[in-house]
Amino acid sequence: MLQTYIHYGCHVFIPLLVALAAYRKMWIQAFLIMLSGLWIDVDHLLANPIFNPNRCSINFHPLHSYYAIGLYIVLLFPKKTRLVALGLVIHIISDVVDCSLM
Repeated sequence: MLQTYIHYGCHVFIPLLVALAAYRKMWIQAFLIMLSGLWIDVDHLLANPIFNPNRCSINFHPLHSYYAIGLYIVLLFPKKTRLVALGLVIHIISDVVDCSLM
């Protein structure tokens, strides 16, 4: 139960903290853009079962693969893609934390 709270808390509160700290004038927009990083979980629909609390997402699902993670890191550098990339990288970090708690 605690693992679930930590996992989903990281998915929501870390983007909120980053938005408040780094994008004060547009924190709501920045938060919502970073929160859109949750959409990469759509790849869970390809798995059977769709949800398995004992499965680590990292390198299991296509959008959580090492290749995808490399792309998310590269997308941090251009200013136009930075907020989306921050959301994706924060999502991956949250999943790594979740995997380490298993």
